[in-house]
Amino acid sequence: MPDTHPTPTAPGGGLVPAPLSIDGPGRGTVRLGADTALAAGPGTEDTARWLRDTLGAAFGLPLPPGSGKTPDTLALAVDPALPPEGYRLAADARWGVRITGGGPAGVFWGAQTLRQLLGPHAFRRAPLAPGCAAVLPEQTIEDGPRFAWRGMLLDVARHFVPKDGVLRALDLLAAHKLNVLHLHLTDDQGWRIEIRRYPKLTEVGAWRERTKLGHRASPLWDERPHGGYYTQDDVREIVAYAAQRHITVVPEIDIPGHSQAAIAAYPELGNTDVIDTTSLKVWDTWGINPNVLAPTDTTLRFYEHVLDEVLGLFPSPFVHIGGDECPKDQWRASATAQARIAELSLADEDALQSWFIRHFDRWLAERGRRLIGWDEILEGGLAPGAAVSSWRGYAGGIAAAKSGHDVVMCPEQQVYLDHRQHASPDEPVPIGFVRTLEDVYRFEPVAPELTAEQAAHVLGTQANVWTEVMDSQQRLDYQVFPRLAAFAEVAWSRLPAPAARDYQDFTRRMAAHYTRLDALGVGYRPPGGPLPWQKRPGVLGRPIDGAPPNV
Repeated sequence: MPDTHPTPTAPGGGLVPAPLSIDGPGRGTVRLGADTALAAGPGTEDTARWLRDTLGAAFGLPLPPGSGKTPDTLALAVDPALPPEGYRLAADARWGVRITGGGPAGVFWGAQTLRQLLGPHAFRRAPLAPGCAAVLPEQTIEDGPRFAWRGMLLDVARHFVPKDGVLRALDLLAAHKLNVLHLHLTDDQGWRIEIRRYPKLTEVGAWRERTKLGHRASPLWDERPHGGYYTQDDVREIVAYAAQRHITVVPEIDIPGHSQAAIAAYPELGNTDVIDTTSLKVWDTWGINPNVLAPTDTTLRFYEHVLDEVLGLFPSPFVHIGGDECPKDQWRASATAQARIAELSLADEDALQSWFIRHFDRWLAERGRRLIGWDEILEGGLAPGAAVSSWRGYAGGIAAAKSGHDVVMCPEQQVYLDHRQHASPDEPVPIGFVRTLEDVYRFEPVAPELTAEQAAHVLGTQANVWTEVMDSQQRLDYQVFPRLAAFAEVAWSRLPAPAARDYQDFTRRMAAHYTRLDALGVGYRPPGGPLPWQKRPGVLGRPIDGAPPNV
């Protein structure tokens, strides 16, 4: 029989991420029931709607509108005296639950905490039985985030994630108080966003004939065509769904490398005086591709038109343009590229890439947006408003912060969640260094050599989920969870230095959090290792032995 009347959770309820402070518990409990009213103050309407959709559905609660002046009330309010994303949650048997946020986002994060306090039942979509109780101990929680940018990159270019999977990812980000979804929308292996001016980007560029199974050295192929894309209405829906959860969706349109899917659709974008670009297809394997964009006016105008449509879909102040892993061999062999270098009096092909990036830096700035790109964009200098995603280690982020640029720390050696979680041969398609749950928990986004003024340029941090070897929701779940929970605590909570962090306390709280993930249907990696159906025997990976370098 299901436990339809669960014991109230302990103070703090095994909260993940850990809050700033918990005062309690009191002797009493607070019960949300059929008579509990929901009093939503100005600015809290999205959270009220979310509570009715989630807690209302999980416990069969109507949560009718109320005034907040009567007992048995769930009250939501904004108090600008609190930090914008900060909140106070007070549960008292005399009057119910009050969630007060410094802004609408703070109220929403407080509601996420309430959901955790109510136990795993609160993460289901329907009551397990009539009378399923929503009970929590009396307590007061004060909380707020350490970083403003708490993100996850989802690579939908290598393996397409259907729209419903993206919406599910947004719900999981919200459950962990993460507030940025970086969508990697274009790459050599696929173009995933409808651009109406250039329909071949999706007619041709969204589909590949087959797919390499595992690492690029694997002899195995999946011979099924693979692809998909988001219509512009799909994107509008994703962005609106995210906004209701106080999540910003940052689009990435990769230039000038990682562009074979675009060149396959429009061959004039490539270096036509070096190779027959009409022969190129959407790439079916992994690695760094030599086929890059030509530095021509045709290419610049094309991507300006693309970005015009992207800006109309994504209100994010930041637009990511990639800028990484751009081989220069074709530019060295191209008379057109060499003529451009001479025309602009550039030093070399590296300077040509910098010119390419700076063009779009200025173009975005003129339209009130900010360019963000991988740390290679530092080479050659940046405009003052540009920001950097530091992926090759800490060095790029340190250099950016020291030169006055904002930075998002996402070093591959620490928070690339496609990297394997254990050294066991049972790990499915093992890629990269071993990054355990504890390793992620001890990740520190701010390098110690930064001064306080320089550290203020660290906007936050991001875990990156590259999907070359993640071809299904099951594989994504396994690689992302539970490590995303540890990452969320690093991004949200004010933790001590890595060596001083209480990992045992975190694992104790995770015991409660696993039951929430179970209720949500998340196929995480169990602490004891992969379950039989999570293994991928015979699919070659690329494990790297030893500890990752701290670079």
